[in-house]
Amino acid sequence: QVQLVESGGGLVQPGGSLRLSCAASGRTFSSYSMDWFRQAPGKEREFVAAINWGGSSTYYADSVKGRFTISRDNAKNTVYLQMNNLKPEDTAVYYCRLGDVWGQGTQVTVSS
Repeated sequence: QVQLVESGGGLVQPGGSLRLSCAASGRTFSSYSMDWFRQAPGKEREFVAAINWGGSSTYYADSVKGRFTISRDNAKNTVYLQMNNLKPEDTAVYYCRLGDVWGQGTQVTVSS
């Protein structure tokens, strides 16, 4: 059974940066693409970014393009989301996904 554990969330001021991590166990991590999603209070969960199995292709929601970078380290079974120039509207719980498995989420709050 695969498990995903996110970390790295927190409180940051507008314009600041955070790096989220998602560690996977229980499945051959390097064979799968990985995604990040987020869900703000009162809103539906939305796609943020994706990366293919080898890390050669990445995809981003328009709202984060140019500010967020997804990457992965298959040797560590970990996917990352580097978030720069954060805005208050980026406040949400961030989730990673592998196939149909979701992590528990990590809270990101952008506020002065």
